[in-house]
Formats: sequence, C-alpha cells, structure tokens
Amino acid sequence: MPYGLRYHPDVKVKDLPKLNRTIQRRIKTAIEQRLLMAPEKYSEPLRRTLKGYRKLRVGDYRIVLKLAGEDILILGICHRKDVYKRMEWRIQ
Repeated sequence: MPYGLRYHPDVKVKDLPKLNRTIQRRIKTAIEQRLLMAPEKYSEPLRRTLKGYRKLRVGDYRIVLKLAGEDILILGICHRKDVYKRMEWRIQ
C-alpha cells in the first residue's frame, strides 16, 4: 500500500537544517526504505502524552510521526534527548 508523506512546517524549517548532511542522508534513507514501505512494522507506538503517535529510530535521532489513513505525517526529527519535550508542544 503506497503511503503519502506530509511534514509539519517546523520539520523543514527548524529540524532538518540543524542536522549535518550525513545524518540528513541517513534519515532520508530510513524514511524511503522503511517508513514508506511498512510504517507499522518499522515504527513503534508512543505512550503517555504522545499516545496515538509513533517513532522511528535512526541512530540517536527520532522521527515522530502519525499515521492517518494513507498519509504519514512527520511531526518532528530531533535528537533523542529532547525530542519528546519538543513534540508535546507541536501536537497541541
């Protein structure tokens, strides 16, 4: 089943430009090869305040996403130490 990909506006403006090119390539590859093919298989559900959202781990970085039918909404791409605090602000 092909999935469409949408990004939260802050992902392209704030998250990705802060990462170096190597990490950006790894994240792009993970999205194309894992997330778009089988998001339920490769991503894990989140709990507590982020219940209903999922994460994909790429090294020390996390991609927080929400599955909405045939669309994948990427809410954030951040380092694991502060990704969940930042995502709580974005989902409100």
